[in-house]
Amino acid sequence: THYRLSRSQVVLQPRELTEAHADQSVTILHAKVAQKSYGNEKRFFCPPPCVYISGDGWRHHKHLLSVFYSSASVFQMFASAKSLFISDQDKRKHFCLLLRLFVGHRQEVGSFHSRMIKVISKPSQKRQSMKNADLCISSCSRVALFNRLRSQTVSTRYLSVDRGAFVASARQWTAFTITLGACEGAHGVTVSFICYGCVVQLVCTETGAALPPMVIKQHAILDVDEPVSQLHKCSFQLRDDPEAYLCLSNDVVGLHHAPSSAKDPGRVVLNDGSCWTIIGVEAVEFTFNQGPSCIETPVTPFPVITGLEVNGGGHVATLEVHGENLSPHLKVWFGNIEAETMFRWSLLCVVPDVSVFSEGWRRLRHITTVPLSLLRLDGLIYRTAFSFTYTPELRPLLCARGAAGGWRREGAEEGHTTDCSGSSGSDVIASIGSVGHSTAGIDSSTGSRDSNASAPSGSIM
Repeated sequence: THYRLSRSQVVLQPRELTEAHADQSVTILHAKVAQKSYGNEKRFFCPPPCVYISGDGWRHHKHLLSVFYSSASVFQMFASAKSLFISDQDKRKHFCLLLRLFVGHRQEVGSFHSRMIKVISKPSQKRQSMKNADLCISSCSRVALFNRLRSQTVSTRYLSVDRGAFVASARQWTAFTITLGACEGAHGVTVSFICYGCVVQLVCTETGAALPPMVIKQHAILDVDEPVSQLHKCSFQLRDDPEAYLCLSNDVVGLHHAPSSAKDPGRVVLNDGSCWTIIGVEAVEFTFNQGPSCIETPVTPFPVITGLEVNGGGHVATLEVHGENLSPHLKVWFGNIEAETMFRWSLLCVVPDVSVFSEGWRRLRHITTVPLSLLRLDGLIYRTAFSFTYTPELRPLLCARGAAGGWRREGAEEGHTTDCSGSSGSDVIASIGSVGHSTAGIDSSTGSRDSNASAPSGSIM
């Protein structure tokens, strides 16, 4: 048997310690940039940072989380911070948000950090270059769109998805994956920037609902081809109907038909509802399970896996787990099997034999995939976005004998794979697929669909 490591959706299997339906998730959504305030003005973060609490494990805490709004369809609670701003007295170039979550009588669940946020003075009016790549909108990244009439904060409406329909919301916003037409359904796509005049598609990261292909244009000047930057004002022209633009009218998302001027065919008059501000966003998810025990200590610091490395092969294979907040108090679990784990700045564990998951000919003829989890000594389980796959050896050896492995960080070049054979003559294949290009076809951190999967189209109300 040889081994393949793949980053995929966590397949929650029955465990001896707990059931999958008791999972608890905390998700933080926020923008990649924040505009600084000057003087007495307050430029509130837009869109406002949001927190989603989901998972059946929270049900008995529902009455204790009073600041969250509940969803009737699925167990999910929501809260947002609408009054956050950064003053001109703050000289930081980057910062991150800190969420401290409590239940009941100040019982602390934990402290959760967002990703880094870049501080900007105002939206850039200059043509962006590779030196300012963090201000450009990349293909296959997450974005949010909002419409604001007459620069009034109270009139801000966010493009969102509700029951498969695209709606305008004054409270909640949705993260969308924006892709270039050229990279739709392709694996191993080189990261590129979204430029004005390109065909793009917006897909909801949570539901998979997709808008039709559209041409993104700068709202004031429609014929430029420079990269799209953070907080730029854009218009979206339907590719198959050049006179139709994505529009907001009376809080309803629809289409605005803007025919070309008879005197100037290159000029189109658009209304304010067709002007959308675009901004890159991030989503950070923390999923854990307290099991049957009542754990009163905080679940943080939360361990984060950044890389995996397989060594050896056959019956003597080890897996080294690299990451942040790892400690001797953590054990690695393969599905519902605990692995012998040691700590030396990283977690080193012995890979369980495939026979513990399947018996007889089944393990020789079938691929077996199990999720990787981390278990704290007090019984707290941390879900991860990684799985371990046992693959039957169906091909001759292609490389020299020796122990090796491979790993990749999220965002690294796709397809990074290291092949080698272990001492027993089995192949060891270690590869980490990028988010959205995994075996399961789902980004476990956000629920967004793989670009190979067919995304259901959402309706425009």
